Amino acid sequence: MNFLQRVAGVSLRERISTNIFRALPPSDNPDFDPEEDEPTLEAAWPHIQLVYEFLLRFLENPDFQPSIAKRYIDQKFVLQLLELFDSEDPRERDFLKTVLHRIYGKFLGLRAFIRKQINNIFLKFIYETEHFNGVAELLEILGSIINGFALPLKAEHKQFLMKVLIPLHTAKGLALFHAQLAYCVVQFLEKDPTLTEPVIRGLLKFWPKTCSQKEVMFLGEIEEILDVIEPTQFKKIQEPLFKQIAKCVANPHFQVAERALYFWNNEYILSLIEENIDKILPIMFGSLYKISKEHWNQTIVALVYNVLKALMEMNCPLFDELTSSYKAERQREKMKEQERNELWKKLEELKVSRGSVVQNNSHGVPAVLNNNSNNNNNENQENSTDAAVVVMGDTDPDVTNAASESASCAK
Repeated sequence: MNFLQRVAGVSLRERISTNIFRALPPSDNPDFDPEEDEPTLEAAWPHIQLVYEFLLRFLENPDFQPSIAKRYIDQKFVLQLLELFDSEDPRERDFLKTVLHRIYGKFLGLRAFIRKQINNIFLKFIYETEHFNGVAELLEILGSIINGFALPLKAEHKQFLMKVLIPLHTAKGLALFHAQLAYCVVQFLEKDPTLTEPVIRGLLKFWPKTCSQKEVMFLGEIEEILDVIEPTQFKKIQEPLFKQIAKCVANPHFQVAERALYFWNNEYILSLIEENIDKILPIMFGSLYKISKEHWNQTIVALVYNVLKALMEMNCPLFDELTSSYKAERQREKMKEQERNELWKKLEELKVSRGSVVQNNSHGVPAVLNNNSNNNNNENQENSTDAAVVVMGDTDPDVTNAASESASCAK
């Protein structure tokens, strides 16, 4: 019987390898954007689908024996399966996801290898290629894998979370797999709540600055994390977290502001805020008060009024104190602005007055030059007269005396 099973296993592997394992063709569209462009479907899919279904039924058969099949379904087999996750055809990736999940469940010896290879694929995707079609499917498999981790979590699992899953948030195509990624992160935090602080600080580190769509996704993930956070962990991250939320509330893009204000519709988050109102209210008050007066979107203004009302009911004396201090600060800012404007006005006047003085001086320069030239001419005449006297001194004393007399008259 074992001999027949081995022969069947060899035959099965040859058939699967021949029909499924192949070099994936380059994309027909070099600038393929999964969010906008239609994927290129596999032309031979009707044939390949039969092979996948046959493999899946083989793995799910009640008489399947992993101890025998492990000779044929080995690391090389798994590695070739993982390479096919880059296929553009979503139908093939869906079958691959199910097949790999079955292999992970039945072959205990391959589990560490599968996790390591998925880790390598993600690192290559983040830091080298920035392109891999099967990220969402692999994250979906990881979600169920993380759910089965034993406690306490191993160091390699924590490292995978911080070094791979958190940096995955920086990917350009985050929208394609963010739901699966957020699920994996939340699964880790449910397993080990002490990871909450480094995870949230990691998200704040990679917080998008210019992409409002990604910012909305980050806010959604933060809310999922706050749904499962413990009060002791919340105290550790409340200040940096709500400083970022205050920036989001003040964002001119109304979807970002709206998503941040929706936090106050969550009862559990509202209870956490109420417990720590003395820390959170001073952080949020300035942004909320300013938006209530200046934001262009009336829906946002209405939401802000509701949030301010809720915060006022939590701690009315602190709210009144912050209101008066905010108004005093605004008054000081207005006075500074007024002083600044007056100073600029004086500088402009000074510039105009100096310009007129320079213009008047420029008109007086030619007269000075004329006076100087006249003086120079007089001196030249005197010098020429003296020279004539010296030259004529040797010839005739009467002439010399006449010259000296004329020179004295000229003087």
